[in-house]
Amino acid sequence: MQTTRMDQMVFAGLNGRVMALNRDSGQIVWQWRSPKPRSGFGSLMLDGDRLIVGLSGYLYCLEARTGRLMWENPFTGYGIGIFSFASVRGQAQESAAAQYVADEQVKANG
Repeated sequence: MQTTRMDQMVFAGLNGRVMALNRDSGQIVWQWRSPKPRSGFGSLMLDGDRLIVGLSGYLYCLEARTGRLMWENPFTGYGIGIFSFASVRGQAQESAAAQYVADEQVKANG
C-alpha cells in the first residue's frame, strides 16, 4: 500500500465500496468493500482520522488513512435508508487539518 498524506486524499463510495484517491493523480490509495452484500447509495463523512460510512442500514467506521474497518453498527430495527451525519469533531478538524498542513510545511522546509 502506498503512503499518502491525509490532506492529499479524497474519498468516494459506490455500490458497497469505498475508496481513497490521491487528490492530484486520482490513483486509488486504498479500497474497502462492505462485509455484507450492499448496493446503492452510501453516505460518507470524514471525522478527523475516521471515515464514517452509512450503507443499507449499517454504519461503519474506517480508519481514513488505511481503510481498515474499526467498528460497525447494524442499527437493528431502524430500517434502511440514506444516513445523515453530524459531528462536532468534524468542525474542529478543519482547523486541525490546516495546522497539520502547516506543520508538514515547516518540517519540509527544515
